[in-house]
Amino acid sequence: MTEVDGDRGARARARLARMPATADAELHEVVTEIARRLHAREATIVADLSVKMAREIDHLDADPKLVEMLEASVHGNVSTIIHVLANDIPVDHLQPTTAAVEYALRLAQRDVPSNSLVRAYHLGQNEVMLLCYQMIGELGLDADRAMAVTRHISAVMFGYIDWITLYVFQAYEDERRRWVGADATLSSTAIRRVLDGTDIDGRTFTEQTRYRLDRPHLAAIIWSDDDAVGLPRLHRGAEELAVRLRADGRPILTAVDRSTLWVWIPLRTVSGERAVGEFDLPPGLRGAFGLVAAGVNGFRRSHEQARGAYTVANMPGSGTGSIVGFADRGVAIASMLAQDLPATTAWVREVLGGLADDSPTAATLRETLSVYYATRESHLHTATRLNLHRNTVKYRVGKALAEVHGDRDRLDLALALTVCQLLGPTIFSGPA
Repeated sequence: MTEVDGDRGARARARLARMPATADAELHEVVTEIARRLHAREATIVADLSVKMAREIDHLDADPKLVEMLEASVHGNVSTIIHVLANDIPVDHLQPTTAAVEYALRLAQRDVPSNSLVRAYHLGQNEVMLLCYQMIGELGLDADRAMAVTRHISAVMFGYIDWITLYVFQAYEDERRRWVGADATLSSTAIRRVLDGTDIDGRTFTEQTRYRLDRPHLAAIIWSDDDAVGLPRLHRGAEELAVRLRADGRPILTAVDRSTLWVWIPLRTVSGERAVGEFDLPPGLRGAFGLVAAGVNGFRRSHEQARGAYTVANMPGSGTGSIVGFADRGVAIASMLAQDLPATTAWVREVLGGLADDSPTAATLRETLSVYYATRESHLHTATRLNLHRNTVKYRVGKALAEVHGDRDRLDLALALTVCQLLGPTIFSGPA
């Protein structure tokens, strides 16, 4: 099936969706008020829905980039629903937002079950309708008018969700069929069977892929933040990296989506850490690396570590560079703490006190104190690294420590500062 055929199929199915009747003038006035109230709370609605979906639906919270795309999709859908309500637009006059379609395609590429996509839409429908019921109650309408408004908004919501889910589900199915046939994913099933433990000893994997598991492996995730880069360039970057590392054979790789590769590079010797300078990628590409480990278990563990480094690198505003290693300072512990951001945020605030404020002044003090601990509490070395006068460093360190509540352990302070740097502004966005 061509992309044009798939798009026609999606539109044809979308036309089968149930379309609600338009509202009369008096009813429309009330519905417009509801839309205005929803618009005033749009940012909060989007944030709350995104968090709920990522938390409650399997496979959605494992990747910061996927969560970011989820939020963009939620924003596009919520904005469209508000626009439809405010202007009484027939649903069959709409076009799906780019973010909604792109999110469906990305789920298909990553082999996330399609029921996760559909469930997300119905979860969002329920949450928005509950909010609308609350707002209708706040208007103090008589029973008949309240019921009419409720029926109309429910019909619009049902019509929209019916239409959009038919559209994005078809886009998902078309992309899944195309993606499964792509050369980049021929080894995907064999790789995933090793990773999830289905292929225990790796014999089937070796027979299918001709990649030997009885040697050391370095796992990496190579990706680009620019979707236009494409898989061929990612493949070339992985091959060039293998040559630079003097690999013991060709790497094995599989495309996770059109801008992300999972890679394993076979090596001759086991070495837990490798110099950052060895990990050289072409401009525009980024890489997250595990540690070198041997055998089937090493194949799995190195990949787990690379995914941990990848998670840290993709936190919004993360202070990491284009190359991130699990062995880099603080990355291992930060990747584990990122799995429970609310608890991590609370702990960081308990340890750092006023230093955990999301402000330029607090950021400057955190940077100075972090370098101070990294240089073994040397004012001179801190001043050299930050290009500051030694007295300025002394002043900042003293002021930073004054913001800390109580006599905190220096190890906790250093770790909390590192977490702030690696996990970025996300660590300041939780509840106080």
